[in-house]
Amino acid sequence: MQTTTQTPIAALIPGSLRRVHHIALNVRNMQASRHFYGNILGLYELTGDEVPETLVDLVAAGKVANFVTPDGTVLDLFWEPELNPPNPDPTQQFTRANHLAFDIDPNLFDTAVEVLKQHQIHIDHGPVTRPTGRGIYFYDPDGFLIEIRCDRIN
Repeated sequence: MQTTTQTPIAALIPGSLRRVHHIALNVRNMQASRHFYGNILGLYELTGDEVPETLVDLVAAGKVANFVTPDGTVLDLFWEPELNPPNPDPTQQFTRANHLAFDIDPNLFDTAVEVLKQHQIHIDHGPVTRPTGRGIYFYDPDGFLIEIRCDRIN
């Protein structure tokens, strides 16, 4: 009888991963997506020397746009003009990602909902109220589910 010993599989120490560095989304219409994330959701678009060195050429060619949230998370948009989800109905999940959630001050939540309505953004559901706070779910120009959420006011 032959015995084998297994070497323990290494794992990162809890807390080693500090935060989300960036999120990259493929988008079909760069102009519509830049307008949505920059002008409607109010994210800051990186320009000039702010653009990551590895993406300068792609940004210059109009193939990538970079936005940043106030906490420093970068949202990269990659232009994929032939992008089509397997199902054109945005309520049907077509990627392994479920949704992207942005946190907002509870005092600004209703304003955010009103901005979405004024821009006629397709709202999937909400606003919803939960024990942890409130949220609203809607779609970006490519049908990716976005949430704006806030903590409960104590």
